Amino acid sequence: MGQGWRAIGVSFRAVSRLRLDCDDCQIREFEKRCHRREYPMRFASFLMLLLFPAFTSAQTRDCSYRKDGLAWPFALVSEDSKSVREMANESELVGYPRTRQEFLGHGHDAIVGKVGVEASRKLKHSLQRHRYINTLQEASERSPNVHLRQHFDNSWIAFAGKKKGTVAFIGGSITEMNGYRVMVEQNLRRRFPDTDFKFVNAGISSTCSTTGAHRLARDVLSTQPDLLFVEFAVNDDQDASHAERECRRGMEGILRQALTTNPAMDIVVTHFVNPPMLELLKQRKTPVSSGAHEAVAAHYGVSTIDLAREVAERIEANELTWATYGGTHPKPAGNRVAADMIEQLLDAAWADDQQRERGDPSLHKLASVLDPASYSHGRLLAGTKADFDKSWVLGVPAWESILGGKRGRFTQLDMLCTDVANAELTLDFDGQAVGLYVLAGPDAGRVQYSIDGGEFKTAELFHRFSKGLHYPRTVMLATGLKRGPHHLTMRVAKDRHEQSRGNAVRILEFVTN
Repeated sequence: MGQGWRAIGVSFRAVSRLRLDCDDCQIREFEKRCHRREYPMRFASFLMLLLFPAFTSAQTRDCSYRKDGLAWPFALVSEDSKSVREMANESELVGYPRTRQEFLGHGHDAIVGKVGVEASRKLKHSLQRHRYINTLQEASERSPNVHLRQHFDNSWIAFAGKKKGTVAFIGGSITEMNGYRVMVEQNLRRRFPDTDFKFVNAGISSTCSTTGAHRLARDVLSTQPDLLFVEFAVNDDQDASHAERECRRGMEGILRQALTTNPAMDIVVTHFVNPPMLELLKQRKTPVSSGAHEAVAAHYGVSTIDLAREVAERIEANELTWATYGGTHPKPAGNRVAADMIEQLLDAAWADDQQRERGDPSLHKLASVLDPASYSHGRLLAGTKADFDKSWVLGVPAWESILGGKRGRFTQLDMLCTDVANAELTLDFDGQAVGLYVLAGPDAGRVQYSIDGGEFKTAELFHRFSKGLHYPRTVMLATGLKRGPHHLTMRVAKDRHEQSRGNAVRILEFVTN
């Protein structure tokens, strides 16, 4: 097939994300892999294919492009050329992000000639299997790093039956950014074109699974999602530097809380990867965070995407480079790997036509508790619930006079703040744990705390990333407490971290479990 592209002047590598569907042809993404000077002539040649009046036949064999076989480079089956024109006009070149290209419109109502193919069953099957022109792995072949553990009938019933559904994503910056999340949203819209979707982006940069478990009720469960995607492996590793216990407690807190609130919720956990995790995988070792998350997910029968291991294996096989993948915050190519693996998972989960036609919702079985101290009852508690002396101020900080970088999502929020040593507050709470969800900037201090009148202990708020940024983090003060009511007494310590510039405490919320 590669020879076919070259014969018409289009670089085989230049057009590497051509969507092949039997009902519609969608240009998903163009990767600029040839020199810019090659584009005008080669892309014009490609457009000639779209403008060609008709394909009356197509000869193809059920084989990949690596095998001998005669096939058209692609097949368009569309009842109306308008959809093809709109699709191409909205596409974008990777080198020019967020730019509406208008490849076929050029500012007027140009009509693209209708292109049709009488697609046989065999052709349809072939096109469904070979989803991308240059994808080595066939669409029907599921990666061993895609772990399908439970049915996804409930989300199918919502999306295909009720034609309405909510999909939520929770994680750190990998989720918050326009990466794999947006691609998954696009895939779902393509799969269910008549469904009214609500997509919830609950990603918050720098936050770990501990924070995730405590804000899950507010940011995710309140939206009543039918399908939930979870991503915290990277931040549990590089931001929080969690030990295995904390990784387990955070992930179990998320999964158990979600399934307790709604046993019909379908869930996918994806393990992304950073350089230290990648090095461990190259040494045939499992990173602490992804290993702990995988163990918890397996216990609860939750499906996972081990993207970290997939990337390591592809790099070892010389099928991918870390530069192409894009780093800790993946480039489009890396996010596409994640989105495609999720597609494989959903393809397999929704392959049983008989089960789907029955349309009977089926609840997921709730597994036994792994760690009684996990954050499965995590909640946020407003600063107004505390009693505090006059050294504290509840309101929006005067950020213009405070050194350090700020993220816009936090600059208009009320916080409980002080920078006065010995400033004191008390909080009555119910649960097994208590902590602080704070912004810890260059002036972050330390706090001393006592539970139920016990000995005072010290907690450090300053983080290694606090030097230039007011960094969001959750600091657990006490865990493993007896169930029931407790009393917290907390004061600002006189001493501080050697790299800190002050004694500031800025509390977004208290966290309790």
